[in-house]
Amino acid sequence: MADEVKKKLIAGVKSFKMGTVEDFTNFINAVIDEKSFNNIKSYIDNAKKDAKAEIWVGGKCNSKDGWFVEPTIIRAKTPKYVTMCEEIFGPVLTVYIYPANSFEKTLDLLNETSPYALTGSVISQDRDAVELATNKLRNAAGNFYINDKPTGAVVGQQPFGGARASGTNDKAGSILNLYRWLSARTIKETFNPPTDYGYPFMQEK
Repeated sequence: MADEVKKKLIAGVKSFKMGTVEDFTNFINAVIDEKSFNNIKSYIDNAKKDAKAEIWVGGKCNSKDGWFVEPTIIRAKTPKYVTMCEEIFGPVLTVYIYPANSFEKTLDLLNETSPYALTGSVISQDRDAVELATNKLRNAAGNFYINDKPTGAVVGQQPFGGARASGTNDKAGSILNLYRWLSARTIKETFNPPTDYGYPFMQEK
């Protein structure tokens, strides 16, 4: 499926309109600041000259009128390529094409690639594949999505939190988060105190 997916990905990225947030028709806007821009640009620049990667689409960065990074897809030729393992926090997607008969081995690879585990998703029409991925990647993402994008959780409606190096999975946006800020105290008051230490089962009859 790789060639078909590649065509759709590239066509999708090329359809994105990029510009300032004042124009609501823009889908992509600038990154937060110069530090972020330089960090993201360094990953893209390194991928351009690395034999272990290739740029499928995008790759341009422009700081003339803001910190704009063109949405970029990097194809990693090795599963341990740096952009497969590190969080970039920018409009950069890295693709690794795994052998069609190695789905389960690839799940193991995913599970050990990164110390981070904020979100993840699996897209499949095969229910067995979905169940296998859900179980194998139990600790690989604090929020796990099936047939959906792994972004855009609605705080207050969808609990959100990461595992491993992405956090303690305390789930902001849910009551689970409150437990991190509590010091639990238990109080018991008895209004009918026992007068003997024995239990009913200890009686002879």
